[in-house]
Amino acid sequence: MATFLYRLGRVSFRRRVLVSVVWAAVLVALGVGALTLSGKLSNSVTIPGTESQQAIDRLAEKFPQAAAGGGTARVAIAAPAGHTVTGPAGQAAVESVVAKLRQAPKVAAVADPFQAKSVSPDGRVALAQVSYQVKGYELTESDRTGLLASGDQAKSQGYQVEFGGDAVQGIPDAGATEGLGVVVAAVVLIITFGSLLAAGIPLLTALIGVGIGMSGILLASGSMELNSNTPILALMIGLAVGIDYALFIVSRYRHELREGREPEEAAGRAAGTAGSAVVFAGLTVIIALAGLTVIGIPFLGQMGVAAAVTVAIAVLIALTLLPAVLGFAGARVSNGRIRLRRKGSALSHGERWARFVARHRLPVLLSALAGLAVVAIPALSMQLGLPDDRTAPPDSTQHKAYELVSTSFGEGTNGPLLVVVDTGPNHDPATLKQATENIVKLPDVAAVTPPRVNAAGDTALWTVIPKSGPGTTQTEDVVTAIRALSAQVHDTTGGSLAVTGQTAVNIDVSQKLSDAMLPYLGLIVGLAFLLLMLVFRSVVVPLKATLGFLGSVVATFGAVVAVFQWGWLAGLLGVESTGPIMSMLPILLIGVLFGLAMDYQVFLVTRMREEYVHGADPQEATVTGFRHGARVVVAAALIMISVFAGFVLAESSLIKSIGFALAFGVLVDAFVIRMTVVPAMMSLLGRVAWWLPRGLDRILPNVDVEGENLTRALDTPEDGERKPVEA
Repeated sequence: MATFLYRLGRVSFRRRVLVSVVWAAVLVALGVGALTLSGKLSNSVTIPGTESQQAIDRLAEKFPQAAAGGGTARVAIAAPAGHTVTGPAGQAAVESVVAKLRQAPKVAAVADPFQAKSVSPDGRVALAQVSYQVKGYELTESDRTGLLASGDQAKSQGYQVEFGGDAVQGIPDAGATEGLGVVVAAVVLIITFGSLLAAGIPLLTALIGVGIGMSGILLASGSMELNSNTPILALMIGLAVGIDYALFIVSRYRHELREGREPEEAAGRAAGTAGSAVVFAGLTVIIALAGLTVIGIPFLGQMGVAAAVTVAIAVLIALTLLPAVLGFAGARVSNGRIRLRRKGSALSHGERWARFVARHRLPVLLSALAGLAVVAIPALSMQLGLPDDRTAPPDSTQHKAYELVSTSFGEGTNGPLLVVVDTGPNHDPATLKQATENIVKLPDVAAVTPPRVNAAGDTALWTVIPKSGPGTTQTEDVVTAIRALSAQVHDTTGGSLAVTGQTAVNIDVSQKLSDAMLPYLGLIVGLAFLLLMLVFRSVVVPLKATLGFLGSVVATFGAVVAVFQWGWLAGLLGVESTGPIMSMLPILLIGVLFGLAMDYQVFLVTRMREEYVHGADPQEATVTGFRHGARVVVAAALIMISVFAGFVLAESSLIKSIGFALAFGVLVDAFVIRMTVVPAMMSLLGRVAWWLPRGLDRILPNVDVEGENLTRALDTPEDGERKPVEA
């Protein structure tokens, strides 16, 4: 493979105009397609096959007027101090709000608070329930504006009107937060290379790759439903790996120039050696992200595929467009104009650290592992859930509506459950009465509305109000208890019972995500272990790499719980409200962090193996390989951390938590695991680290990721003169 990449690099360098034009044409074509053919992104996190989704599908078929699958809004109307909504003026204000709600775009039905008896006991607050004809994510900004405008007149009269529910939620937007990460990445590149030109090349190619990936995702949204977080995840990963892969190859290119190679030859060698590591690093990320498709959760699979395609584009650009750009820059890339560090200082620091770790390997190893264990302690209390109005920013109308409804009607009113009964062939009214009585008797049930029956008389629908909020274990227990009544309904009438509604959907999604975590972890670890064994031709190195990754993940879980669930450093990081950890975060973190962690493993340990296969003693190979790879890995890690940390400034709690988790995870994995634990373990194991059973040695193909065969072919030709391999 190294020889193929060497030839590809030289061809791209030589045909730089053609390569650049082709990539520019791809970017323009996809960009135009994205602008003209893109569709709406979705906030939906439903999973086909769950009981809640099956119940929604059943209601859509048999009871469409219930609008069970549409968006919902809860409108809380509070009278001024000393007044009530039950007096003449209060009733007039509430009725004006209800009338305007019924005129709002795409509204299917509005439950009048006085008819539904949803007025607080003290008469101060009325609650109107709004059902939409379409799903919440299908509402436009003008639709939401129409919803919020329904309370303007009442507000002008001194009434407080707050809005909650999924109809109020807009599509999350990272805004300009990624720009801060790019700025920091640029500073790191300038310090690393000491040259504006060399620093600008990785930024340029990474931005082109991200532009192509994002345009492709937006174009695909025109023909399929994509989750709103899909392009944001692809943007995060695409920026980080795009810059890092280019950084690795440009660093090797500059090294080859310093060795006296001609620019074209240097580009070919950089692509053949560093490019091989980029290919395998990219493959681990792609495997981890694409693996999200096999766990049976469509929206996560789409996010994984989109991010994986963006990574694949980053790899292709690093192997083709980057050498082409280097062809335009030539040898000027190695001419540092900015001296922000003393020449060679980074290398000497890296070597001193490696020798220190090798000399004190056991104390260093135990200290690092103990630190990881301490940071991981909060993970023992991790609670998973999906966002609701309680976790919205405190100054948002959603959060204010949640608090107003909780204090006036009970917290469970924010998370009503819909109970659907298929009455079976008998249509016996006694069945509905019995089901109602059984549900009312359940613990933690505050109220049950009278059943609504469809025209055919074969489907009934209740609204059940729990005593506890939508994200609590008590409400989960209520859902489980109601579902347990299904067997009794079936035995009595031959019918069936199911629980749905947004709260039940969230519970089912969280459970599905939790159940998929361990199988997914086993899948990606197993596949990546095989890939790393192929790269390093060792059993011990891949095993050590995967165990180190697990330590990074557990420590990151602990940090996420401490910040987003316990509230530690919440003010510093801009976390406005705490609560359960997003249920999709752990599985996303596992997939993304595993791929990125293996990037550093490949970048760092391939240099160690390169020294080892070229005859160095294992101890010296560890130190020398670390010395050559440390500066690039540190720079790559700082770039990834800065890119991910930029998303901590986003308004969306999910984007904020993903950005923090990935930034912290990379910090731990790069500096604790790869830069500390790995050299300590390699020094401790010595030659054992490179052990491979003879049977496997014969079976595994030699992919030559270190470029050993390429170097031999280039430097020791038969005629004794150094000649390039023909491209």
